[in-house]
Amino acid sequence: MKRLAVFTILLLALVGGVHAQRAEVIDGIAAIVNNDVITISQVRDLVGSREQALRQMYRGAELQEKLKEMRLSALKDLIDRQLILQEFRKMQEKGANIPDYVVDDRVQSIIREEFGGDRSAFVRTLQAQGYTLTRFKEIEKEKIIVQAMRQSKMSDNFVISPTQIQNYYNKNKAKFATPEQVRLRMIIIREGNSGDIPAVGSKKELAREIREKIVQGSDFESIARMYSEDDTRDVGGDWGWVERDMLNEEITKVAFSLRPGEISPVVQIGDSYYIMMVEAKKNATVKPISEVREEIERNLTQQERRKAQDRWLDSLRQKAYIKILS
Repeated sequence: MKRLAVFTILLLALVGGVHAQRAEVIDGIAAIVNNDVITISQVRDLVGSREQALRQMYRGAELQEKLKEMRLSALKDLIDRQLILQEFRKMQEKGANIPDYVVDDRVQSIIREEFGGDRSAFVRTLQAQGYTLTRFKEIEKEKIIVQAMRQSKMSDNFVISPTQIQNYYNKNKAKFATPEQVRLRMIIIREGNSGDIPAVGSKKELAREIREKIVQGSDFESIARMYSEDDTRDVGGDWGWVERDMLNEEITKVAFSLRPGEISPVVQIGDSYYIMMVEAKKNATVKPISEVREEIERNLTQQERRKAQDRWLDSLRQKAYIKILS
């Protein structure tokens, strides 16, 4: 069943390649791209699984807006895909083609990876989904064409200058920063939650007595294992390395004001009492440009390649007749 479900998703992703001549008579038209049409079912198939996720996250008017945005984005993707296929058909007139062995290799890869090499199971699944092997190969061939055409237009004919790298670094230093951190231990005592702790006096008094023991030399970790009433009790109140945005604002203020080895006063927040100890501190740092130069160059190269592809797609759109109907 799991294998069938995986392959069903694969087919849904591929069904966008089905030509309008087949779907037009049983479906509404979402868009016209020159002489081809994109159907409503193609859009629906492309966004099916993502729609389910949105329906779990949103409700009412917000859900409808999110669904509208997603369907429009999917439709635009299908339009670009159709433009690319049309462009390839023009190239075929000049002799361009995708060899059959490339498609056969892709199919064999699917059989091997999704069906454990069982060709019979693959064919049975195709038949159950209403596809012939020939049609499946056509869809795979279209996928290969789109991928190859996109890749061919991602030009590498440019050089990233040192100035570009420096400007990127200056504008994105936060990406290369490690924020200030403290290695924190905490003991938490809660009102109305006695657990294994003897009910002697108030919890506030107990928290003060615990702090006094630690100040006088008792081991924080051992005391935390004995008294703390949170999930870190078994690890001696160890919260590990924490950043400022990981804690309650009041706790953060106290924790980051402590010196390594210093014990905090008892901090009351609601019905809980906190005793903190900072074991170590790390100051905020930013990696020097020398350490991230190659990473920045790769990012800028990818940006330029995407821009080249976008310019090519824009040129196809400008020359095409495109009408969105849904």
